[in-house]
Amino acid sequence: MEFKHKPVMLEECIQGLKIKADGIYLDGTLGGAGHSKEIVKKLNKEGILIGVDRDEEAIKAAQKNLEEYKNVIYVHDNHDNIKNILEDLKIEKIDGILLDLGVSSYQLDEKNRGFSYLGENELDMRMDKTQEKTAKQVINTYKEEKLAEIIYEYGEERFSRQIAKEICKQRKIKPINTTKELVEIIEKSIPKSKQKDGHPAKRTFQAIRIEVNNEINPLYDTILNSIEVLKPGGRLCVITFHSLEDRAVKKAMVKAEGRCTCPKDLPYCICNPKKLGKIITKKPILPSEEEQKNNSRSKSAKLRIFEREN
Repeated sequence: MEFKHKPVMLEECIQGLKIKADGIYLDGTLGGAGHSKEIVKKLNKEGILIGVDRDEEAIKAAQKNLEEYKNVIYVHDNHDNIKNILEDLKIEKIDGILLDLGVSSYQLDEKNRGFSYLGENELDMRMDKTQEKTAKQVINTYKEEKLAEIIYEYGEERFSRQIAKEICKQRKIKPINTTKELVEIIEKSIPKSKQKDGHPAKRTFQAIRIEVNNEINPLYDTILNSIEVLKPGGRLCVITFHSLEDRAVKKAMVKAEGRCTCPKDLPYCICNPKKLGKIITKKPILPSEEEQKNNSRSKSAKLRIFEREN
């Protein structure tokens, strides 16, 4: 299947990065290279683009899409390891970083990856197919309390307890192996009268995907690490698609701006904030109405930008 993905807020990201022709830029979520292609177009022969993705199929698609450009370095890794990635490349500081978080259109559309609640496919959901943990493992081995917690926290699903209880009930009869089996369990767990806000399995599938790929836990540190490897004047652009991602990104940027992030009830600061730069977007940038109309997956997107200072 062709790796198709409409880059969200493309023009806003390019403007936000303030690209220098001879700069070094890193796209930590390379995908099919939708954003990267526009970045590399603005570079001269001295400029470098580092494309990082945990999905090997994305790397292959990007290499094909960017085959005319010779100043691209491809890295099969997780953007959470940004410091190690740059250390391996013997690059100390860079001019800009783009992170377009979440699952790509290709991964959703490629049904055998198990990200989609449509059709019947194996429960997989791995962005990196070399890792061991799969959705099947999570669904069939996690304790009921843990499943309910994940579905509620990562999916903001108010029927999380009922869904987790029904999953555990059904897996005692036989293992849950396919997306269709999981969808049927979810539909059975949510009252019909409450199944009006989109597909009933949407939130649970999001939650399981986030757990499988560990998308939230490292994000706060990833944002701080990304800011630390920027040159003075360098920028970090981050696109999020749900509140948990956006909250972690915002909190990290506030910390990097030198503001205290301790709980308000503490009598004194213990987080020792250090000013690394400034938040460019006091409020996140949202997709235009036209983009939301033309690309439904952009509707929940938010773009936040941070600039490194001396």
